[in-house]
Amino acid sequence: MSQSSKIALALHGGAGARKGRDYSKADAHLYGLAERGRDMLAGGQSALDTVEELVAAMEESGLYIAGKGASPNNAGYAELDASIMASALGEDGDNDFKRNAGAIAAVKHLKYPVRAARAVMDKTPHVMLAGRGAENFCAQNGFEFVSDPEAYYVVPVGVLPHEMTQAELGHGTVGAVALDQAGRLAAATSTGGVFGKLEGRVGDTPLIGSGSWADEFVAASCTGLGEYFILAGGAQDVASRVLYQGATLNQATAALIKDVGRLGGDGGVIAVSREGEVAFAWNSDGMKRAGFGPDQELFAATF
Repeated sequence: MSQSSKIALALHGGAGARKGRDYSKADAHLYGLAERGRDMLAGGQSALDTVEELVAAMEESGLYIAGKGASPNNAGYAELDASIMASALGEDGDNDFKRNAGAIAAVKHLKYPVRAARAVMDKTPHVMLAGRGAENFCAQNGFEFVSDPEAYYVVPVGVLPHEMTQAELGHGTVGAVALDQAGRLAAATSTGGVFGKLEGRVGDTPLIGSGSWADEFVAASCTGLGEYFILAGGAQDVASRVLYQGATLNQATAALIKDVGRLGGDGGVIAVSREGEVAFAWNSDGMKRAGFGPDQELFAATF
């Protein structure tokens, strides 16, 4: 296994933040999570375990449009999506590597979608499970479902209650990407989807390559109007620009978001490289975000 003394982390709590609204609770929460992630990585924990743990914490916080803060679909209930992916170089470097991924889509009232995505990766020969089959898999593996949706779900930070069912007003996703001491990269993404979405709608979040990607060079996680990220190539597009075009990580993330905007969408992306670079790009008013790298002090911000 290739060894690295560098660690890096980036988090997002969703793009689509609006000027004039207060995101201070989310900023403080993300800063605390970034500190937690730094401690995990510095203590030798894997990038995969770190991104899973931090995304699960965002799901349970109710501060973001994911997990406890998910919005209902047009049938009146929360459908959740998540994905996770990890990659590592072997002893022979670029000629010896492995990738693994898992995802769930359109699962009703699941408390920790990212943990279920990890279970799909670890316990099945598949990459994605969806709908009723995914729900059955989660139940069989002991994952907790929300028993009282009216009492459980909350309105996330920066959103007004009446906006949660208005399709044109918003979207949200949470995600994390990390580089660990062993040089391994991982990404995880989770969402409740766009406001007022059609029942059964699936965006980019659970699609490996669109919502999440982690190869031997780059890990990325996207947030925004998922249809446009699918059309623009999503998270894997960032890695391809770095590998095939020789783009820097900042150039690659900015180019993806420019393409998303050109197609008519908005959102953001976070990424880390195996060299420890950290990059953030978005075209909405703001993106709730945090992170650190070898050459970047830990921070959290929305605008």
